[in-house]
Amino acid sequence: MNLVVLTLQIQPPWGGEPLGLPVDMRLHRKNGPTLIELATELIKEVKQWFPEKQFRVVGDGFYATLAGKALGNVTIISRIRRDANLYDLPPKRKRKGRGRPRTKGKKLARLEKMAAHIQNWQTITFRQRSRTVKRMVYTRVVLWYKVSRKPILLVISRDPDGKEKDDFFFTTDFTMAAAEVLECYNDRWAIEETFKNTKQFLGGQEPQTFKSQGPERAAGLSLWLYSFVWLWYLNQKTNNRYFIVQPWNPLKTSPSFADAIACLRRELWKERINCMFGKSAVHDKNFEFLLDALAPAA
Repeated sequence: MNLVVLTLQIQPPWGGEPLGLPVDMRLHRKNGPTLIELATELIKEVKQWFPEKQFRVVGDGFYATLAGKALGNVTIISRIRRDANLYDLPPKRKRKGRGRPRTKGKKLARLEKMAAHIQNWQTITFRQRSRTVKRMVYTRVVLWYKVSRKPILLVISRDPDGKEKDDFFFTTDFTMAAAEVLECYNDRWAIEETFKNTKQFLGGQEPQTFKSQGPERAAGLSLWLYSFVWLWYLNQKTNNRYFIVQPWNPLKTSPSFADAIACLRRELWKERINCMFGKSAVHDKNFEFLLDALAPAA
């Protein structure tokens, strides 16, 4: 069984990489709706919650075919297949004649071959996972006719140093700049951090449930807890959003999920100590040492 998870990207006040907070999910079961169908359900459901909002949905290449779904004013940003059959836009019809108008223009070369013949590259800088990088880009409005009858904006990215292979992206919003498309796609990595932290710190993969709604409830609870911990941490005053810099990582400048959950544990244990021994115990050095030692551990 697989999960399809929709996360909301939040830019934390300390900058750096965004946070991916789960807001909705679906469980994929054998012989049930496909992953693409489940992803479409998620997007439509969130659109119903906020009908006046415009959304940008960023997914890896597997979800690129969402560009062909009827999702309203939702922008899809993703990688595009290297072997995708792309076409020019259909030419304008000069005069009325017999037969239906053309629905696509001439077929374009495969992406890698197209990139090899591009001359008019544009050099840009953009934010890639909290780092500023330089890339050469080329944009073009094309038709991915097998997926959607509507045009898409193709973005080809090339490493000026030649260390990385050319990369190919697209967006259904023609007004987006190439740098914006690349930044949005790179921010998609936040969902991978979400999955890792949910499994590692919240035990999201541990419940042994296999039947009925058990797996869905277990996964949903762990993902909800992940969002809850981050939202609690973000709502704390700046002085309370502390994190410990360990000797082996002196360059650490921003908190991790482990820091956020340790901070929450410390506050919860303080309340328990207050109830059991009185408020004066919290300020006892022995209790402070114990809290500092145990909060990051469990």
